[in-house]
Amino acid sequence: MTALDAAVCGMTWGWTGVRGTWATPDAAASMRAMRDHAVTWTALAYAAVQETPFSTDIPFEAEPTVTDDEIVWAIREAKALGMKVCLKPVVNVADGTWRAHIGFFDWDVPGEPSWTEWFSSYRRFLLHAAQLAEAEGCEMLCVGCEMVRADGQEQHWRALIAEIREVYSGLVTYNCDKYQEDRITWWDAVDVISSSGYYPIDEWEQNLDRIERVVTASDRPFVFLEAGCPSREGSPARPNDWSLPGAPSGAAQLSYYEAMFAACARRDWVGGFFLWDWPPRLYAAADAATNDDYCPFGKPAGEYLRATYAALSTKETSR
Repeated sequence: MTALDAAVCGMTWGWTGVRGTWATPDAAASMRAMRDHAVTWTALAYAAVQETPFSTDIPFEAEPTVTDDEIVWAIREAKALGMKVCLKPVVNVADGTWRAHIGFFDWDVPGEPSWTEWFSSYRRFLLHAAQLAEAEGCEMLCVGCEMVRADGQEQHWRALIAEIREVYSGLVTYNCDKYQEDRITWWDAVDVISSSGYYPIDEWEQNLDRIERVVTASDRPFVFLEAGCPSREGSPARPNDWSLPGAPSGAAQLSYYEAMFAACARRDWVGGFFLWDWPPRLYAAADAATNDDYCPFGKPAGEYLRATYAALSTKETSR
């Protein structure tokens, strides 16, 4: 692995980056609790919100997006706790449409919203994040997340990444969605390949086989920039579905963690994880048994994660 010097024992923190939820005592306590699970990297994830999937304006300076001061606070807090940082600016849609469906005609048409217009606004958002990441010494910058319809806009992505590299000197990655790893045609433009690994508990091997071919061909390191499972009955079969009905179940989440880590441990090209996810305001430990979200705090998966990450970090340190 050329761009990562040790396994990434990571966790995503802060989603969705709502203004006023970072840079608080609760946020500081949450980040300390996350670090106590042997986490060595964190993806600080926040969203700017466009109005519809066909809007071309991304007002990242406006509410509800966290402010620059909050972002800088989170970076410095993470670094003070000894963690490396991947800054992860993401675009969401106000009407609830998943960002993967943001899209326009493949070619620009006068009078119609276009990819050129959208990327112009997205460029402002990402270059601003890149400047913050450079100023604060973030080790990695994620330039996009699960933008499935946008993935085919190769030239726009290449141009954007080239501009980002003019202001940011750290590692650049793109977080593609599950099942899309072998559909991206511009992996050579980034330093690290990453994806959202929400694969059903019994389908890890076949998907790792598929991803391995991409990693081998690209000669790039790979991490799962998202992966995880709600603590809910039925979720191991559909870990990407945060709204799946089911009773809270720490055992279900633990079974998924065990299967995921075991499968990935057999592939030396998997460089690590930024697990999904850890909120800026953490629930009380006494409420963990009834919490059915992705966060493993106070749950069996949390203890398993602490032990697994601690062992992995010790192994890497002893090399």
